[in-house]
Amino acid sequence: MADILTNSKARHDYHILETFEAGIALHGTEVKALRAGLGQIADAFARVEHDEVFLYNSHINEYSHGNLQNHQPKAPRKLLLHKSEIRKLLGLAMVKGNTLFPLSFYWKNGKVKVALAVGKGKAVFDKREDLKQRESDRELKRATMKFMRSR
Repeated sequence: MADILTNSKARHDYHILETFEAGIALHGTEVKALRAGLGQIADAFARVEHDEVFLYNSHINEYSHGNLQNHQPKAPRKLLLHKSEIRKLLGLAMVKGNTLFPLSFYWKNGKVKVALAVGKGKAVFDKREDLKQRESDRELKRATMKFMRSR
């Protein structure tokens, strides 16, 4: 499972409540651009509309060797999920403060998949707490490695 694009801000800005794996409807030039690593999903979000899920603000650059049939970089893209998953997502998204957003695009059996998450926004003090925790974990790991080398 090789990641194509990752949303590095997602885990920093949101408490992730649940994740889903979704397919994504893409044009040929979009797939070729993703193979070249040309895209970003940092500001992307998903929305449930008329029993379908769409991904907005995901930017996939135009393919350089494309022709007149090249895709629109910021076009909404349909996510492919089962009806039961869409109903569950709709229920989770209706809760005030919850957001649907992509964590990553990745390859699975030759197809592009999206790791879609439902999250609740973090407050500033939560973000600071995460940074403190990460720093203390790093220091602990450093001290352990120093102890192991001194033996």
